[in-house]
Amino acid sequence: MIHVQPFDRLGAFRNEWLNARHHFSFGHYHDPARMGAGGLRVWNDDEIAPGRGFEPHPHRDMEIITYVREGAITHRDSLGNEGRTEAGDVQVMHAGSGIVHGEFNLESKPTRIFQIWIQPNARGVAPGWGARSFPKDSHGTLTALADGRPGADGSALPLYADAAVLAGTVRAGQSVRQTLAAGRVAYLVPATGSITVNGIAVATRDGVTISGEPAIDIVAIEDAELVLVDVAG
Repeated sequence: MIHVQPFDRLGAFRNEWLNARHHFSFGHYHDPARMGAGGLRVWNDDEIAPGRGFEPHPHRDMEIITYVREGAITHRDSLGNEGRTEAGDVQVMHAGSGIVHGEFNLESKPTRIFQIWIQPNARGVAPGWGARSFPKDSHGTLTALADGRPGADGSALPLYADAAVLAGTVRAGQSVRQTLAAGRVAYLVPATGSITVNGIAVATRDGVTISGEPAIDIVAIEDAELVLVDVAG
């Protein structure tokens, strides 16, 4: 099954500094048909104004991944971690037994991020945070940026969840094949560009839920930056 959720049908929130779209129910947006995909619970598409951000607030028992699309985000937390993650790179926060954090755009231009929440395999793990830079040219493949699946090789940031966040750039006319094991779900968003997924058209920032498909053939209609979550169903 392949289901496309068009960008203009996502949940929406806007104030003086945040312009957000919600792929799944979040905050004041509630749709009982859009509660997540397997263990994937939240996928927010956020634009944060310069000099603004999310003031310190608490989380527990969630794996929170931030993929920076444009600009940079600066993280600070109650463990003393602080770091700046820029476009194309990723940070992971293990909320675990409890953490307080803030996320700020300290740049001179808007920052655009995907924030992804995945339910962990175990509750009450030690909280933590990490960030990593990855090659900007993926050569037409999807690279695991964060990975907690059995057999993960350690090259990506770890997750306390049976899930992986993958990303890559596919040039116009190129294709990528991604396998999907039985019992798993994939959620795919082209951050830029347009694609087809097993022949189905997908526009920029649409969300695609894929289940029961042993392989996903992604073809770029135009240059596309892809972000995909592979998660236990």
